[in-house]
Amino acid sequence: MTDDVNVHDAIKPKRAAWWYIATWFGAGLSPIMSGTAGSLAALPFAYVIQLTLGNAGLWFCAFVMFGVGWWASHQYLKHMGGDDPREIVVDEVAGLWLTLSLFPLTWQGYLIGFILFRALDIIKPWPVSWADQKVEGGAGVMLDDLLAGAYPIAILFVLITISQLFGVPRLVEPLMIFMLGAHV
Repeated sequence: MTDDVNVHDAIKPKRAAWWYIATWFGAGLSPIMSGTAGSLAALPFAYVIQLTLGNAGLWFCAFVMFGVGWWASHQYLKHMGGDDPREIVVDEVAGLWLTLSLFPLTWQGYLIGFILFRALDIIKPWPVSWADQKVEGGAGVMLDDLLAGAYPIAILFVLITISQLFGVPRLVEPLMIFMLGAHV
């Protein structure tokens, strides 16, 4: 009888809304590269949001997802255990949405945003690494990816600013032409 109760308790939390959000509808259960799987699963949602609400709408939704993800991650950690289990990928969703909110709504913009976000999420430059190591709980799960999501935006901003300040538009022109979907 005790074994039946334990099996039932282990299955029950997976049916809760927080479990679906934390794992992004099960994408985090991917046996390999769960963060990449979660990011890929976030793309169609980002596209629909950006298409209907624009870049500002996606930016807003990234921060809403940060809050919802904080709650879902906290619940996941409370019920399932661990510090930052690989199954939790809602942090990738919020971080990628933040990146894409300032990238053009083209497959090229999404490709560059996706690659930059995943690379910076894996490399974890400061303060991403600080948040990953020092901030605990649901906040820690979410914060490092939101910071990683800000990096591609900062890189793009720096490139554009340097290009404008020093009068070298050719520094950024090919990248912008590609991201906007124009033919080179």
